[in-house]
Amino acid sequence: MAKQDYYDRLSVDRAASSDEIKKAYRSLAMKYHPDRNPGDANAEHNFKELSEAYQVLKDQEKRAAYDQFGHAAFDGAGAAPGGGFGFTASSFADVFDDLFGEFMGARRDSGGGQRGADLRYNLEISLEDAYRGKTASIHATTSVTCEACAGSGAAKGSKPVSCPTCQGAGKVRVQQGFFTIERTCSTCRGGGRVIDNPCQPCQGAGRVHKEKQLEVKIPRGVDDGMRIRLANEGEAGVRGGPPGDLYIFLSVAPHRLFRRDGSNIYCEVPLPMTTAALGGTVEVPTLDGGRARVTIPEGAQTGHQFRLRGKGMPAVRGGGHGDMVVHTTVETPVNLNEAQKDLLKSFAEAGTADTNPETESFFSKVKELWEDLKD
Repeated sequence: MAKQDYYDRLSVDRAASSDEIKKAYRSLAMKYHPDRNPGDANAEHNFKELSEAYQVLKDQEKRAAYDQFGHAAFDGAGAAPGGGFGFTASSFADVFDDLFGEFMGARRDSGGGQRGADLRYNLEISLEDAYRGKTASIHATTSVTCEACAGSGAAKGSKPVSCPTCQGAGKVRVQQGFFTIERTCSTCRGGGRVIDNPCQPCQGAGRVHKEKQLEVKIPRGVDDGMRIRLANEGEAGVRGGPPGDLYIFLSVAPHRLFRRDGSNIYCEVPLPMTTAALGGTVEVPTLDGGRARVTIPEGAQTGHQFRLRGKGMPAVRGGGHGDMVVHTTVETPVNLNEAQKDLLKSFAEAGTADTNPETESFFSKVKELWEDLKD
């Protein structure tokens, strides 16, 4: 029986891209996978043909040979004019791992060194530190390469030997039906080597725990949730693998006077009733340690805002500063003595509708409402 064209088998055009071919195979392979169709010989046959087609078309060299010679490129013990390509049962493991390994949590172990884990360190700084930037000193506990064995895990004078289970490959193959699956060797855990005489300081791990003091340069303008990466300061690698990284996660502590919103700074400033009524000036602090004079106009109300250009937070990557916004609240005087009360009574008696326009407007509307309700 003639084989179906590989492109037709995957339902793709002959000019399809690699991503389109991969997407088509993924969809069809999930549909016909034997685990989803137990005991279905037809599904198993379809899955085998799909995998064979994908194994050829995903490889640019094999695809070119197929486009030129068709199935003849792989017939006759894998020979083709000018040299051919073999397709064996173990190729299905490569195809399946290539496509679905990323969804299973990890790719197959090559038997080489394993990269060390990344670490996280939480660092709280003040708003002033975020404004100016600083260099902070931190202490982080991590694993480092054991000096006694130089990371090998073997005692001095000995060395790891080839794993007898996988013969040093770090993986073993298990036959399941018509295809072969490779798994990490459980004896050496993918390392390809075992230790007969472990190093005492690290107990054969090749790593020991140690507290390190590190300097962290915090740039100006950082905000909550930002992180700084210290390359190669994470856990030491396994079997000679590279170390991981250390990530510093920043949080900015609440300030007693200022509130931050992006690059702008907000400051709530209470005003005495007399200053709000008569106008004047007030001095407010700024994050750079200085002072700014704000002119208050006559009749200032609660909620009046004054913007100080360029007095906010600096941009992390340059580009100037944000603004500082002064938000005023008018304070009602309390704890008055008799003389002060008499003065306020005299002030109230001398007042007119123009003295408190918002109050007069509100109660005028209230009066109108009551009149409407009577009708």
